[in-house]
Amino acid sequence: MPNPKNPTPDPALDALDRQILAELQADGRITNVELARRVNLSAPPCLRRVRRLEEEAVIRGYHADLDPAALGWEVMFFALVGLESQKQSVLDAFEALATSWPEVRECHMIRGGGDFLLRLVARNTAHENELTARLTGAANVLRVQTLQTIRTAKDAAGVPLG
Repeated sequence: MPNPKNPTPDPALDALDRQILAELQADGRITNVELARRVNLSAPPCLRRVRRLEEEAVIRGYHADLDPAALGWEVMFFALVGLESQKQSVLDAFEALATSWPEVRECHMIRGGGDFLLRLVARNTAHENELTARLTGAANVLRVQTLQTIRTAKDAAGVPLG
């Protein structure tokens, strides 16, 4: 079974599993009966396959795709963060700090040009400035470069499955 924190491609996934994953990735609310119909399988074996994919952490969860602006989160921006040191304790401490902020929606340790890339949401520009100041003032942070999103041309969830 793959490790959920470091999943590796599973050669045991067949074309039917990939078709099931593609359907669920497109519509996580689909019923098992409809899913089975779309992949040309009866409902019980389809459900067994879905449960196996969940147990193996190929399917990590289900969620609603919310519109940030409709909920008052008008600004999305990225922050490229460089730390004073790459000691594991420093990296771990920054990661713990960043992941504790609800406004940080993604936190990636990166290579080349910085140590972390964050995607954040803010209520407005003043809130964005406050978050940037908090980042800049955080322990062991050497530099922060922010990039405000003007518009998003593509925001595809999941991975290509074909």
